[in-house]
Amino acid sequence: MQTVNETFLSLGVEDAGDIGEAQLVLLGLEPDKKECWRELALGRNISDARAELFVLLKGIAAKEDQEKIIASYKTLQSFRETKRCLDEVPPTSVCASKKEDAIKPVRGDVVIYCDGGCSPNPGQSGSGIALYRGGRVSELWYGLYEKKGTNNTAELNALYHSLLLSEKECALGNRVEIKCDSMYSINCIQTWAISWEKNGWSKKGGEIKNLQIIQKSYALYNQLKSKVNLSHIKAHAGLEGNELADRMTVHAREQKNSALVQYEKEIDIALILSMRAG
Repeated sequence: MQTVNETFLSLGVEDAGDIGEAQLVLLGLEPDKKECWRELALGRNISDARAELFVLLKGIAAKEDQEKIIASYKTLQSFRETKRCLDEVPPTSVCASKKEDAIKPVRGDVVIYCDGGCSPNPGQSGSGIALYRGGRVSELWYGLYEKKGTNNTAELNALYHSLLLSEKECALGNRVEIKCDSMYSINCIQTWAISWEKNGWSKKGGEIKNLQIIQKSYALYNQLKSKVNLSHIKAHAGLEGNELADRMTVHAREQKNSALVQYEKEIDIALILSMRAG
């Protein structure tokens, strides 16, 4: 991981106004934050891969050139990973471990685990996300705290923001797998929303609860579904990514962050998993 400081930023940007959109994405910032990006970026933790790409994109303004650099870098990373796996001795190597196989992406470059929880239900709710690259946890996110939320709103919030993260990854040329333990959330945007939309966003038997977040998630999912695969996993089944996302939901309720923020401490998996479960 690389902590963003002034020295690091100077390696990728000569003038604050020259930062490119792809570099903003690598720093985890929205393109509309360009005016104040430096203040928002300082102190953030980003993966080593993102840090290297940030520097490589220095002064590259043309989108086509940026895409070529990103594609070349990804090819290089793939070569490095393949070589590392071949150099290590099984079965003790990370590449050969059963635990790593359990969290290996079904397809694509990035796997996102999302979770939401509420205590009591209804009551204080929060959401958590664990993002993996190459089978290893790269980023943890938590927040979306609601004083009067429900399990369903927390799960939908987590899924929607996972789609937002996926949108950024897709812009970098990555394919994404989202793993969600809420069949309610998945059905809302994959199945039920199709008929609800046809019926003018109404259903027989009463109102559609959580309609606003469902509509936003459904619209975004339809834009991304050719590059993003959404699948269901069983909760609390010992899957590392799901358990980390779960711990982030509890952390979100404790910290009471209304926004989704990145977990900036060192990602000590054993320590985080020892935190209170939701």
